[in-house]
Order: sequence, then C-alpha cells, then structure tokens
Amino acid sequence: MSLQGATRRGGVSRPVKALIVDDSALVRRVLSDVLSADPGIEVIATAHDPIFAMRKMKQQWPDVIVLDIEMPRMDGLTFLRKLMKARPTPVVICSTLTVKGAETTMQALSAGAVSIITKPTAGLSDFLNSGANDVVSAVKGAAQARLRNLGQSVARRPEPVARGREPAGSTREPAVAPVATAMSETTQQVVAIGTSTGGTQALERVLTALPAVTPGIVIVQHMPEKFTAMFAERLNSMCRIEVREARDNDRVFTGRALIAPGGRHMELIRRGAQYHVRLTDAAPVNRHKPSVDVLFHSVAEQAGRNAAGFILTGMGDDGARGLLAMSRAGAHTVAQDEDSCIVFGMPRSAIGLGGVAKVLSLDKMAGEIMRSVSAAH
Repeated sequence: MSLQGATRRGGVSRPVKALIVDDSALVRRVLSDVLSADPGIEVIATAHDPIFAMRKMKQQWPDVIVLDIEMPRMDGLTFLRKLMKARPTPVVICSTLTVKGAETTMQALSAGAVSIITKPTAGLSDFLNSGANDVVSAVKGAAQARLRNLGQSVARRPEPVARGREPAGSTREPAVAPVATAMSETTQQVVAIGTSTGGTQALERVLTALPAVTPGIVIVQHMPEKFTAMFAERLNSMCRIEVREARDNDRVFTGRALIAPGGRHMELIRRGAQYHVRLTDAAPVNRHKPSVDVLFHSVAEQAGRNAAGFILTGMGDDGARGLLAMSRAGAHTVAQDEDSCIVFGMPRSAIGLGGVAKVLSLDKMAGEIMRSVSAAH
C-alpha cells in the first residue's frame, strides 16, 4: 500500500496529531490515555500493526507516529524504512527493555526514528506516575523535527577527516602519566558533546568521520536507561575511535569516546595531568539524567581552555548554560546550525545565551573538532 497522498501538518497552533501503532491493546490504551490527557496532543488513531496503520494514514496523516518494533504481518523497522523513503515523518520508537529490543531500536534510530520511549509493562501505575512526562515530551519533541532532514540524517555522511591512522590497538589506555604533574601544566585536550532529539544520527555522522588520533571525547545523549550501552557498541563497530558506555572512573584519552549511561549523570574530573569521568545518581537537571549541563559545567571547571564544547540537535535548553560556562572558561564552543538540525532547540538556546563562538552545519563538525585541537597547541 502506498504511503503517499495524505495531508501534512499545516499550522503550529493546533495540537500535535499522533498515531499509535502497537500490537498490544493494553499498550495502545495506556499510551492513548497518557497522550490525550495533554491538551497539546490529539491521538487521531491507533492501529495494531503497520498494515492497518497505513490505511488510517491515507485518511489523515499524523504529525508523529509512536511505533512498536515487534508486530505481526510487518515489523516496525520495515515500516519505518518504507516510511522514510516515501514520506519522512517523525517517529518515536516504543521499545521493550530487552537486549533484542535495544538492538532493533538502535537500527530504527539509524534508519530515521527521532527518539525512544520505553514500553509500559505490567506496572502501569508506576508508568503513569513516572513515565507519562517522558512520553509526552518525546512526542512534542518529535513534532518539532525538520521533516526534510529526517530522510537525509543518515543517507549523507561527511568525508572522514584526513589525518593519519594509528596502528591497530592504539586506542588502548596509554601509559599513566605522573600524578604529580601540576594541573596548571596540563595540555591534554578534551571534547564535550551534548545532544538530544535526532542526536543518535548526528553522533553517528560525526564520530564515524573522526580519525583514531582524535582527542578524548565525553558525550551526553538523552536516551533511556539500558539503551546507551547498545548505542555505544553500535558506534564502536563503525568508528576508528573506541566508543563505549562510560563506567565510573573511566579514563578519557586520545582515541576514546565515552557516552554517559542512561539514568546517571556524568562529570569530568582531573587528577594531575589525566582526565577521568565520574558517574553520579544526583537528581535530574533540566528534567534530564544524564544532563548536558552537568557534563559541560564540569568540563568548564576541570579542563577550561583545554576543552572544546559542541551542542547538537535536540529539544529544550539542556546544555546552554553549561556551554556558556565553558566559553567563559576559555573553551572553544560550537553549535549545530538550524538547517542541519532535526530539532534546533538546544543549539538555539545556547546561541541565545551568548556562549557559542561558531555555528556550523553537521557535516563540518568532525573537521572543526580536529581544527579546534590543532589551534589549542
């Protein structure tokens, strides 16, 4: 069945029109109740599988689709790929907290889905108390996605930065430097990246273009607990640098990128001439955990002018204040431009606060990371 020919969203004043596609009647009902309770969202239909969903979409096209992955007749991933080829539409993946579910969800994000929510389970009262806001925020954030960028988000990748590769195994932890080295004499560079909605595709494009000699990178990507490890593994299989989910006290060094685990804050700390990360269970900041602001503020304090901060696509303002702090500490600061963002909220907020030195398209970010490091020496 064709996905062409329905009406797209026109104005911005009316509620977000949402379609829920899930083979569980219970999940459809719970999600519908949660979303319908918000005056800014209208659930226009629910469907038990993509085939039935396509029939409903011919009658009225949704602004956002909340999509299950494992369904009969046609799975969610196949439907998503068809949708992105025919008519890119913001999709929020509703996934189970299982290894299989996480693996498929990573494929869906790479194929163009903009964010993830975790599927309500038997503990529906807990979900309604703690998960409802996440669902509403995800749908509203997805509705802000720039449609023309959804189909391009993974199709185009920047050319790898031309810089010599290190021998295999070069990302192993280097020899420990003397702890007595004065902090004031530290010249090791560190790069901090913060992103949210649309960030999984953005990070894939940036990190795969970086050479093995890239300075240590610390990353906050807003993502539910349990999914960040799988996301890091996927990136690690694609990149010349090592990418992994951060563990408490992990060292930050050349050729390694650490991604904050979902559900925990990550801070940069410095011991002598070395950088490490500290994971904490403090309260959410800007309603997020991990929070970009938490990371950026720690980088400003611990690395100062030896850092570079990059804020990429995402909804809201998390990271704006932290990037300003980095700028005031002497760090080089960069924001993704509106034309290449899926959602321009986070970069716009950072630019508005005055903490951004450069605004660049996503394709230029990898090159800027390496230029900022060269300029610092």
